[in-house]
Amino acid sequence: MRVVVTADTHLRRDWPNRRLPRPAEDWLARADVILHAGDITQAEHLEQLARFAPVHAVLGNNDRELVGALPETLELTLAGVRVAMIHDSGATRGRARRLRERFPDADVVVFGHSHIPVDEAGEAGQRLFNPGSPTERRRMPHRTIGVLDLDAGRIVDRRIEVVDP
Repeated sequence: MRVVVTADTHLRRDWPNRRLPRPAEDWLARADVILHAGDITQAEHLEQLARFAPVHAVLGNNDRELVGALPETLELTLAGVRVAMIHDSGATRGRARRLRERFPDADVVVFGHSHIPVDEAGEAGQRLFNPGSPTERRRMPHRTIGVLDLDAGRIVDRRIEVVDP
């Protein structure tokens, strides 16, 4: 199963020139499932993502219009891999411990908020994965998206892909 992971897209109807870069759309077109770790901002953008593949999303701090429509956290199983999602994982210091305590059964925890890509081992074999942002690189050198290939309860491959236009 190919899972394309994104976060912090900050798409807004009052910013008509902001859109996902073509390389990000190319990855989305190859997805079996899309995970969005918050800050999508408006429901129509979730609907746009759903044209590519089924979407699971959590509420971000900029998702005012989606309060009540999206959960703050989400736990699901994809291809036998237990996935948890939250927008803001908190400070870097202590992150692995906090996420293990919050999601003790998760094999991988997907998060966003910082716009900083993260792919690292957490505690007790838990994977921590932040795809960065495909639209706002902020202090990062590139716009990015995440890809997880899952099969039979294992993360077969994982990577952060550059999607600069």
